[in-house]
Amino acid sequence: MQLETYISDLLYRYDCVTIPEFGAFLTQRLSAKIHESTHTFYPPKKALSFNEQLQQNDGLLANYIAEVEKIPYTTALIKVSKQVKSIKSLLAEGETIQLENIGELVLNADEKTQFSPSNSINYLTDAFGLSHFTSSDVNREIYKETVEAIEDVTPIVLTPEKRSNRNWLKYAAAAVLFLGVGGFVATAYYNNSIESHNQLAQEEANEQLDAKVQEATFVISNPLPAATLSLEKQSGNYHIVAGAFRVEANSERKVKQLRDKGFKARKIGMNRYGLHEVVYASFETREDAQRELYKVRREHNRDAWLLIKKLD
Repeated sequence: MQLETYISDLLYRYDCVTIPEFGAFLTQRLSAKIHESTHTFYPPKKALSFNEQLQQNDGLLANYIAEVEKIPYTTALIKVSKQVKSIKSLLAEGETIQLENIGELVLNADEKTQFSPSNSINYLTDAFGLSHFTSSDVNREIYKETVEAIEDVTPIVLTPEKRSNRNWLKYAAAAVLFLGVGGFVATAYYNNSIESHNQLAQEEANEQLDAKVQEATFVISNPLPAATLSLEKQSGNYHIVAGAFRVEANSERKVKQLRDKGFKARKIGMNRYGLHEVVYASFETREDAQRELYKVRREHNRDAWLLIKKLD
């Protein structure tokens, strides 16, 4: 059993995942930051830590394993206990435990478990797809002093141009006035002619339309064919769970709400606890389901989770 795989899945949805009789992995949200010396921009993330004091079983890990592997809860709890004993034995021998996408565990000189988190994955679904990047320095050049120095050496002097004869301006103004009045009169005449022509054409068109309506007989000789509605049947063993409900009417109401939002929601039956399960959609492959799960967590419900279940 790959215990780190189940822990990693739960860390996307929960801030605390407890391993009974061993400890708990905790997450804390950190804001985006900028490294001043390297000019590197880091996106927001969940910082991962380990607390050896939290060993009380809360049922979260064992329940998830039981659902995924389709085994009883007690059997899942026994498998977790065996894995914990193996990890403790290796740590006592001085081994370093590598948990993929989580980090490293090792015993220090005081026989305490020391944890070094991995930086290969960001468990904050809001920051999915974001990575750090480095920006170069922005150099701002100042030209003010250079301009002032040029002005001191070569001052700019504006000299108005002299005109000896301005009589031609009078004739030009008179010509412009004459052309403006003539153009206004011609435009008014043209607009009036166009308006009269359009009015006559509209009246003629209305008379023809009235005649056609009076003579028309409405017979539907070629009725439209009957509409055929094809429904896409949901299939696949990978389901994105929206919730489980004790009352069936509540599950049907949840399905309607999700379908109104564009999801291919449906009920997939009752689980081992007698709850009616509602899913956003079902998929044939784990990759497609995981891709849609990230989208649902980011845009709709951060508590949605993946269920692997073969339906009858």
